Formats: sequence, C-alpha cells, structure tokens
Amino acid sequence: MNKRWTLFSLLLLVMILGICGAVYAINNIPSAKKSEVESPLQNKPDIPVVGSMEKLQELLAQSAALQDNLDGALYNGTAEKSIAGVSAQSVRSPAAQDQADYSGTNVQVQGVDEADIVKNDGQYIYTLNQQQLSVVKAVPADKMQLTARINYDNNFSPRDLYIDAGHLIVIGDTRTPEPLYQEKRKAAPALPYYNPQTCKAIIYDLKDKSQLSKIREIEIEGYCLSSRKIGSSLYLVANRNINYYRPGDPVILPTYRDSAVGPEFQSLSCDKINYFPNCIYRSFVIVAAVNTDNLAQKVDIKTYLGNGDNIYASPSNLYIAVNSYPQVQPLLEDSAFPEDSAPEAATEIYRFALQGASTTCTGRGTVPGTILNQFSLDEHQGFLRIATTSGEIWSRGDNTSKNHIYILDKELKMTGKLENIAPGEKIYSTRFMGNRAYMVTFRKVDPFFVIDLKNPQEPVILGKLKIPGYSDYLHPYDENHIIGFGKDTVEVKGQNGESQAFYQGLKIAVFDVTSVSQPVEMSRAVIGDRGTDSEILNNHKALLFAQEKNLMAFPVTLMELEADNGTKAGDATAYGSFTFQGAYIYNIDLTKGLQYKGRISHLETADYQRAGDFWYDSPNNINRILYIGNVLYTVSPGKIQAQSITDLKPLSSLEL
Repeated sequence: MNKRWTLFSLLLLVMILGICGAVYAINNIPSAKKSEVESPLQNKPDIPVVGSMEKLQELLAQSAALQDNLDGALYNGTAEKSIAGVSAQSVRSPAAQDQADYSGTNVQVQGVDEADIVKNDGQYIYTLNQQQLSVVKAVPADKMQLTARINYDNNFSPRDLYIDAGHLIVIGDTRTPEPLYQEKRKAAPALPYYNPQTCKAIIYDLKDKSQLSKIREIEIEGYCLSSRKIGSSLYLVANRNINYYRPGDPVILPTYRDSAVGPEFQSLSCDKINYFPNCIYRSFVIVAAVNTDNLAQKVDIKTYLGNGDNIYASPSNLYIAVNSYPQVQPLLEDSAFPEDSAPEAATEIYRFALQGASTTCTGRGTVPGTILNQFSLDEHQGFLRIATTSGEIWSRGDNTSKNHIYILDKELKMTGKLENIAPGEKIYSTRFMGNRAYMVTFRKVDPFFVIDLKNPQEPVILGKLKIPGYSDYLHPYDENHIIGFGKDTVEVKGQNGESQAFYQGLKIAVFDVTSVSQPVEMSRAVIGDRGTDSEILNNHKALLFAQEKNLMAFPVTLMELEADNGTKAGDATAYGSFTFQGAYIYNIDLTKGLQYKGRISHLETADYQRAGDFWYDSPNNINRILYIGNVLYTVSPGKIQAQSITDLKPLSSLEL
C-alpha cells in the first residue's frame, strides 16, 4: 500500500508540475532566479489552429478521461472552486461626464465602460427591469416622464446595457434553439440533444428616444461571461461548454449571427478555432468585437478551446482569467484522492490585444493560486499584477491558505512575486492603485496590507493594520485614502477555548495610508446588526461616489435587533429583523470623515407593517442611485424618485 501511494504521489507531483506547461518551482535553482523560470509553451505567440474535426476529437479525447476524474474529485469535496468574479484606478465612465454634471457607472478603468442595469446621459435615465427596458426623461426633475418602453418575450433575458451619444445596447441571454443546429440533427441523428444558449447584443438608434429603432443584432453561442465597451468598440466574451463529451462523439461547433451580414446563424469551422498545447478544455471561449458605428463592418469572432471565469480590460488589452485545476487521475482504477488532499490550483490568463473592432490573442500566462474577482487583476506600465490565494483556510498543514502577489511582464513571464501573505487567511478584497496594492485578508480580524509595487521585480509590504471586521470592496478616495465596504465582526470564544469571528452589521471604513508603514482607520460607520446586507459587497456598480460633491450612496437592506429583546442583547450570533430597505447617503471628506446625511426608501408604510423578520426582492427595492446636477435619483425596478441633493427632500416620482 505504501508503494502504491508513493507511486501515486510521484505521478501527482509530475502532473502538477507539468500541467499547462507551467513550472512553478525548480528546487535546484537559486531562489533569486525562480521567478524567471517559465515554460517555453507558456508565452509562445504562435497559437496552433485545430484545423479539422479529427484533430478536435483527438484533443478532446486526450483531456476527457483526466477531466472526468478531476470533476469527480471536485464533486467529492477534495477540491473547492473559488468564487469567480477587475483593478486600476476607479473613475466615472464615459468621457462625456467630464463636460457635464451627472454621475456614471462606477467602473474599474478610465475609458473602459462596463454594462449595468441603469445608465444616464445627463437628460435621460435608461433602466432594465426583468423583461422590460424603460427610457425616462429625467430633466426637469419635477416633470419626469416615460418616453419609451420595450417589453421582451421570454426567449430573451436582458442582463445589462450601455449607452453612448448615438446608441443604446442591451446585452442578454437567449434560449431559442437556432435553426442551423436543427438542420445538423436532421443530417446526423446521432448528435445528442442540445438546446443552445446565446449571448445576444441588440443595438438601438437613440436619435428618437420615443421610438427606439433596432439597427443591429449580434449573437454568439454560449453564455455571457462579461463585456466591455471602449469608444465605439463593443467586446463580448462568452463561454460555450462541450457537455457530456465522449471520445469519438461528433462535436457541435459554435455558431454566431450578425445581422450586418445576414439573418442566419453561421457555424465556426475548425480552421477558425485555436487551442493552447497541453491545456485543453472541453469548452470554447469566444471573443467578439463589434464596431457599433459601422453597420456594414462584420463582427470579429475569435474562438479558442478554453474557458473563462473573470475578465479585466485596460484600454489596450483584454484579459480572460480562469481558475484551473490539474488534470490528475488516480494511479489505479480502485484508488481515490486522499480525503485531506486537493489538486493544486492555478490561474490561467489569456491576453487579447484590442485593435478597434478586432482582437488578437497575444499570449498566455499562469500563476499559482486562484483569483477572487476582477479586482484581482491590474495592468500598469506594461506589467500585469495579480493577487491570488492558494491552499485551504481550514487546513493546518502545508496546504493552509496563503496569499500572493505576482507580476508578469509584457510576455506574461513572471518577473516579480510576493508570496505567503497572511497564512491561514484568504483574500477578501484587493485594489491596485498605481505603484501600490491594497489587500484585505480575513479569518478572525481584518489585516489591511499596503504593498509597494514600484519595483516590479521586488514587491514588498510597506505596512499593515489589524482591525475587527473585513472589507469586501475597496474604493479609492485619492492617492492616500481608500474606502472599505464590508462587515463588522465580533470574536467569540467557544467551549473548546478556540475563538471564532461572527460578522455583524455593514461596515464602512476610510483608511489613511499617508504613512504607508502605519496605515490608520481614520473614520468608520457600522450600519445595522447581523444580517444587514448591501449589493455593493459583491457588485461595485451599486456604489455612487462623487468626490467633487463629497457624496457617497449605496443600497442597504437593514436588519436590527429589537432594543427590548434582552435574550439577544450581546449575542454575536443573533440575527436582526428587517427594518428598512433603500439608499443610505453620506457626505465624505478628509476633515470630518464619514457623515451620515440620510436615507431614502421606495417602500410604503404598509410594506414595513407587513414585513416579518425578513424581506424579499421587492420591485420597490432601491438598487441604484445617481445624480444629475443638484438632483439625486433613486432607482428601483418599479419606480424612479427624485430628491434634492442638498436636503434629500422629495421632488417627484415616476412609477415604472
């Protein structure tokens, strides 16, 4: 038995070191040189083409058996996939805002717009609610009116939208079987049942906002991973799985449709699909680039055998990141993964150069550990910086969780690294800002790390601050101040003497990093009790931040303990009862810090009277806050309400 596990361990080690051509450590090389070791395949610019159906089946057959065993290991709990979910300076999107007094979507990178459920252009508010698109003339605020409404059928589920000077773009998912596949099944009855999903973009002309005219549609087969818009160029990224594949099965190739070319779906051929050697997925990742200003220009489609969890985009590059696990199989048929073992995870990064309405894959890189979300990635002065977590927070041995910063050069080769930060904890949030990174890890307390990235070869920790609670999202105020949004925590000792942290109310903290070696929490506010929540903790687009107006607002679902309930007083495990849903508004500056200004709700008195301990996804739950001039608008699926930005007095409301 010992020999058997010895052989298994050797095989496991070899396959981990060889997976996807990535070499993570070479023990006989001095430590100063380890970061320079890379696989020759990792950054090879010549990405091979699949070329034929026979070659595609061969590639999938090579990976299928190993992937099946890995899927079983993941399903049985021997590995845990991280939550998938962008980081540069956060600024207001579209450039037009710099010449007008209105807010925009809270985006990650200047000049790179992100789709959201609500947009405004300083005159009109555009909002999506389930199957409905509404266009509202918001100015003047006391005379708001609905100017256009589009209701979509059940075959199209809108997700989010973009606007620019001339267009409104709605992006969503469809489930309508496309005709091209039905024809394939007639010709080859052996093809498995398949109901394709597509990622669809509908482009409307905005010249007449009372009569929106559809001018173009683009559909790519797969589910929408994410999108970005830079100027007139729209970039869509979709994943299309190859489900239930067995060696020798016919492979259904992805299809797409572009109304600029014609109404029919077109099938991608194998000579248009690329792959990365030694890193084959049973799925396709599809990148589409669209020129929204030129209706005659065909959509640019690039397809790869690959996968994606998150995307990050700078003005010049798009990165697709996927959390990857080694394709490892047991040595013998009746052997299994040890219960306390897990395949070592990594993050693969695909880079695409953005050239107007076209993309070109320019490289692939791999780093140890998995990323949390899009804010784990950042491009700065030609370098890609990545924050990852490896191991498991519950493990006490070598596999305990550790956190890392890796820096990749223009060839996506590792040039610098800072590893093993806060062992036993995991990353809850990261923000890259110029030559610094801010990282929050958590298990029982919140270590807030300030990391210097000025020298890409040698990133170093400048300082840290340990405080109760944690931050799920970090938002820059200026070069030396950053705002954290998360939860307060209370540490409680159990009967066995070990302590455990219990989260409490919503916590907002302003960190002063003027003295990088001694960061301080200069201001804080805690909203509600255990159970209080906000969309801002998992979606940065829910935040309104306007430094020039000293204004900050975000949606909150408030849970509070009853003052006269002595049984729950002092009990860190006790959940509060629902008391409020709406927008919390703060003034914020560097002299007084956070100053509570007030709150706004769209719920009626009767709603609160009917509420029990919990609340639901009501049509009157506020999910976005924006401003136009001196008017603050709160938006829920069922209503838009206007308030004075000075004293929050209501001006008008419009039922949707």
